[in-house]
Amino acid sequence: MPYNYNQKVNEYLGTLPESIQDITTNLRNLIIETSVNITEEIKWGMPSYSENGNVCYLQPSKKHVNLGFYEGASLTDIDSLLEGTGKQMRHIRIKKLEEIQPEKFKFLIQEALELKK
Repeated sequence: MPYNYNQKVNEYLGTLPESIQDITTNLRNLIIETSVNITEEIKWGMPSYSENGNVCYLQPSKKHVNLGFYEGASLTDIDSLLEGTGKQMRHIRIKKLEEIQPEKFKFLIQEALELKK
């Protein structure tokens, strides 16, 4: 069954500069490929993904996109990809499409999903 993309997220992506839109769309697809049950919506003004609770989010800015994890501090970050010093949240900053590491990112997304089970 094809994933039912959220129309508000589609509209949001349409407002982004092309290079940022490409990165955000690529990350969005990666998140959705990781779990067919994940829910996509706009929360706190950005695309957010949940399954049994908040899992991750995409935070586009002018020069980069953050792939953020609501419980990032609890993830096993073997490749030291995560940034941030908050109590819970961590993110990966992506400035270019080539910086996306599908397998490593999917591993973190999968682990974030497991925390919600």
